[in-house]
Amino acid sequence: MKHSEMNLHVRGASLFVDDLPTPAGCLHAVLFTSPVAHGTIRALDTTRAVAAPGVVAVYTHKDVPGLNQVGHIFKDQPLLAIDTVKYIGQPIALVVATTRRAAQAAVGLITADIDRLEAVFDPRAAAARGLIHGQRRVLTNGDPAAAFARCAKVVQGSLSSGPQEHFYFETQRALALPGEHDTMKVCASAQAPGAFHHHLAEVLGIPMHKVELDIRRLGGGFGGKESTAVWIVAPALAAFLLKRPVKLVLGRNEDIATTGKRHAYEYDYRLGLDAEGHILAYEVDIFQHAGACADISTAVLGRSFLHASGAYRIPNIRVSAVSCATNIPPNNAFRGFGVPQGTFAIEAALTAGAEALGLDPVDVKRRNLLRDGDTLPYGMKLERTNAIRCWETLDGQVDLGARREAVARYNATHADSKRGLAVVPVCFGISFAQTALNQASALVNIYVDGSVCVSTGAVEMGQGVNAKIQAVAARTLGISPDRVRLEATNTSRIPNASPTSASTGADLNGMATLFACQELRARLVAFAAKHLGCADPTQVDLRDDATFLAGKPTDLSWEKLVKAAQWARVDLGSHAFYATPDLHHDLATERGRPFAYYSYGASLTEVRLDCRRGTYTIESVEVVHDVGQSLSVPVDRGQVEGAVIQGMGWATMEQLRYAPDGRVLTLVNAYKVPDLKFCPARFDVTLLENSDNPYAVCNSKAVGEPPFVHGLGAYFALLQALRSVRKDKPLPSLPLTPEKAFMYLHG
Repeated sequence: MKHSEMNLHVRGASLFVDDLPTPAGCLHAVLFTSPVAHGTIRALDTTRAVAAPGVVAVYTHKDVPGLNQVGHIFKDQPLLAIDTVKYIGQPIALVVATTRRAAQAAVGLITADIDRLEAVFDPRAAAARGLIHGQRRVLTNGDPAAAFARCAKVVQGSLSSGPQEHFYFETQRALALPGEHDTMKVCASAQAPGAFHHHLAEVLGIPMHKVELDIRRLGGGFGGKESTAVWIVAPALAAFLLKRPVKLVLGRNEDIATTGKRHAYEYDYRLGLDAEGHILAYEVDIFQHAGACADISTAVLGRSFLHASGAYRIPNIRVSAVSCATNIPPNNAFRGFGVPQGTFAIEAALTAGAEALGLDPVDVKRRNLLRDGDTLPYGMKLERTNAIRCWETLDGQVDLGARREAVARYNATHADSKRGLAVVPVCFGISFAQTALNQASALVNIYVDGSVCVSTGAVEMGQGVNAKIQAVAARTLGISPDRVRLEATNTSRIPNASPTSASTGADLNGMATLFACQELRARLVAFAAKHLGCADPTQVDLRDDATFLAGKPTDLSWEKLVKAAQWARVDLGSHAFYATPDLHHDLATERGRPFAYYSYGASLTEVRLDCRRGTYTIESVEVVHDVGQSLSVPVDRGQVEGAVIQGMGWATMEQLRYAPDGRVLTLVNAYKVPDLKFCPARFDVTLLENSDNPYAVCNSKAVGEPPFVHGLGAYFALLQALRSVRKDKPLPSLPLTPEKAFMYLHG
């Protein structure tokens, strides 16, 4: 089944927030933000801005009618700063004017007298000073100390992985529309309808039933629109106070300079192996560069923490993780949600351990892959484990032995260029780490003409979740997908919705849709049996837009059935709810079952390195990924391809630079993302066959985030090429840019 919105997208007919007709009298809002990374506000002068042409109002924290707070997990992030600022770009005042240009000009007239305080930009320094969000988490399984004493080889070192800009097509934006009785409707580019709905009501000081958040679709999100509500709430504040529509849109450089990124991490690792390369013990200390406010950082860290063992059996392990408070914009969710960072550390440690033993990392990885019956460090026993199946399927397609020999022959006969390859396995837990978020609702209405409308809490942001839910509804009701339409995500129809993230959008909302459609189908089958004079409803089947009795078609088409049922006063609407069962995790003991199931995969990446210049080419990427029984093969294949390319960008070229004072230096003209030329000439994706999954809708598996981990293959393939030249240096940090490769070779 094709992506249901594809035709709209290619014709430019898809409506986003900026495409909505601007109401008469609509005003425009721009934020005045902190110019310093840490300081105390002594005075704020908005006099000249208030008097500027076109300006209608300038608001500060004193004007907030409700709670001046948009902290996502902790209440530590004021909407508008009160007396201190903690990062460059922190909102201090809100200027509202008749045009965006007038508002921008007025922002330049505001002056703030700020006493600078010491700023911290190093996560290790922050941890040493006790500047952390939440609590340090420690997980121990087995006896690492005793196991290290038995190891044939122990390797240790320090690593770091860098941040990543979301670079969604559509920047942060919202349109706020005040209504009668102090009601507020906000059309926004946001991933978290339930949480943002709550923030809006809290800040405006009104009950949630007076707030309506409407989300048709996003021009990309990747997690960057999941947790930080500033740009949604600010225009609503102005609209509420002025009783006029207000729009806020960030320019690209504003967006890059003030929004959160993928969390940078630093690691200290120690890995012990026996003489054959079996992992006996692993210890890792993780330092997360979180930013000034907690935002969603502790949840991201929890995912890294629980995925520290990667796709491997590790009998003795100790993981320590801490979220470090630093004076940069609060970092937030990004595709993979901490799993790529946690996986990077064990992949690097295992690569270093294999080298120390004189073994090929490919052999060592294969030797340690998870299998049925293994228990993960937090006590969850694995079943339906496809790590080895994915690896062996990949090997059968690409012949890993022959490819490794070809690389070795090339490197033995070439001095100016080298080749490298890497195999990366994936084990990615699916569910929100916070158990309470694993819930969803769906409202399905069948109209008298036979058309069907589905409302859920899932947000369509290009990942195809609407196409998958459309397929679930059509399959269950036995009708053509063309009869089914997905409504915009709206808090008045589906309240309290969980964010569309953690790759759970189709899992949760699809299952709720399935339940609602099953209820409707049962009503229609019972009615059809009575209508056809059949005493046994099990003899009735709905499929192919028709009604079948005892396996034979009747003249009761779908349209006739629905119309007759409506006249017979059969309820043609159904609301259903789904909560993922059997999820639990005890933070005190770090034991439990935090994930419903796991997504597996394996990939081979090959590169060619120019040893004179440090430049390189990604020659091929071949992926085998487990998506269960796909709800939409084109959508799933596209998600794998997109995730891998985005992961390769993080691993190789996407590098953010900060000035010594904490300013983001890498703005739109300097930030490089993968383009068509960067894509490998050979890029093959195989969806694992004969995989089922009873823990998700229609035996499918989540696919949005897990394939991102395959992008690490670019780093490790390049690392092999570099190490074929010299091994006297520690492993380079991620991303492995051409500049880093050059300095590694020649520095």
